Amino acid sequence: MIETRQAPAAAPARATDHPVISVVAPVYNEAPTLPLFCERVIAALEPLGEPFELVLVNDGSRDGSYEVMVELHRRDPRIKVINFSRNFGHQIAITAGIDYARGDAVVVIDSDLQDPPEVIPQLVAKWREGYGIVFATRAEREGETWFKKATAAFFYRLIRRITNVNIPLDTGDFRLMDRRVVDALKQMREHHRFMRGLSVWVGFRQTGVEYRRAPRHAGETKYPLSKMIRFALDGITSFSYLPLQLATYFGFVIAGISLLALIAVIVLRLWTGSGLAGEDGAFYGQASTLVSVLFLGGIQLIFLGIIGEYLGRIYDEVKRRPLYIVSEVLGLDEDRHP
Repeated sequence: MIETRQAPAAAPARATDHPVISVVAPVYNEAPTLPLFCERVIAALEPLGEPFELVLVNDGSRDGSYEVMVELHRRDPRIKVINFSRNFGHQIAITAGIDYARGDAVVVIDSDLQDPPEVIPQLVAKWREGYGIVFATRAEREGETWFKKATAAFFYRLIRRITNVNIPLDTGDFRLMDRRVVDALKQMREHHRFMRGLSVWVGFRQTGVEYRRAPRHAGETKYPLSKMIRFALDGITSFSYLPLQLATYFGFVIAGISLLALIAVIVLRLWTGSGLAGEDGAFYGQASTLVSVLFLGGIQLIFLGIIGEYLGRIYDEVKRRPLYIVSEVLGLDEDRHP
C-alpha cells in the first residue's frame, strides 16, 4: 500500500470558495458505501488546505442511494449531487460529473471504495509538478477472480497494439485531469464513450502513481461479463478500424487458399484423370463442399456483424440525442454542462 503524503493541516475551505480540486464519483446502487466513501474523500482532501468539491452522480440507483446523497449534501455543502432521470451508464456518469465540475483539477474515482481516496493527494502532488493527466496504476487487485484479472490484462494489451492511442496498462478510470484536459474532453460528445482512451487521446504530459486496489466495501460488482464485453467493444471500435480491416485480410487469405485448391484440382485432373468429386475422384462425396460453404457463410456473417457494430454507432451519433438527462442538481450550476 502506498503511503499518503499529507500537507500540514489548514483552515477548512468555505463551501462558497471556487474549488481548486473537484472529485467526481459515479454512483449506482452504493447506498451502504456512500457515507464512508465521502468521509474518506473529505479526510484525504482537507489536509491539502485547498477549496474542493465532491460531485456525486446518481446513475439511476434503485437502492436509496439518492436519498443518502441528499442527506450528505445537507450535512456538507461541499458534497454536490447530480441526479439522472434514469440509468445512462458508468462512462456517461463520468462525463456528466466532468461537465459540471468546477475545479482546476478533476479527479475521477469510483464510489465503491476499491480505489482508495487516500491516493488522491499523491495525484495532486504530481499535478502540481506540471502533469496534465495523472493516472492511478493498479499494482495489486485484491478481491477479483483470476478470470477478470486475465481478461483485463489481455484487453489492455490488445487495445494498445491495435490502436494508435497509448493507453497505460492496468489503469482504470481513477485519475486526475487538469482543467485544460477537462475542457478538451467536454468538446467530445460521442455516445459510445471510452473515457480511458479519450483522456489519453487529448495528449498533454502524463504520468502514473501505483496503488493497491482493494476489494469492494459492500454490494456486488456493477460490471458483469456482458457489460465487460460491451465496454471492450466500445473501446476497440472507438479507436481502431482493425476489425473492419480483418475482412479484407480474410478475403485475401481465402482467395489464396481457393487459388491453391484450384491448382490442385487441375493437377489431379491431369495426372489421375479425375476431379475432386465422383466415385474414383481424389475426394469422394459432398462433405468438403458443404464444409467450405458453411465456413465461408460463417465468416461472412461474422464480418456483417462487425460492420453492424460500427454502423450502429454511426446511427447513434447522427441522431444527436443528449448524452444524459438530469432531473435534479444540488449545489451546482444547472446550466454549466455543454
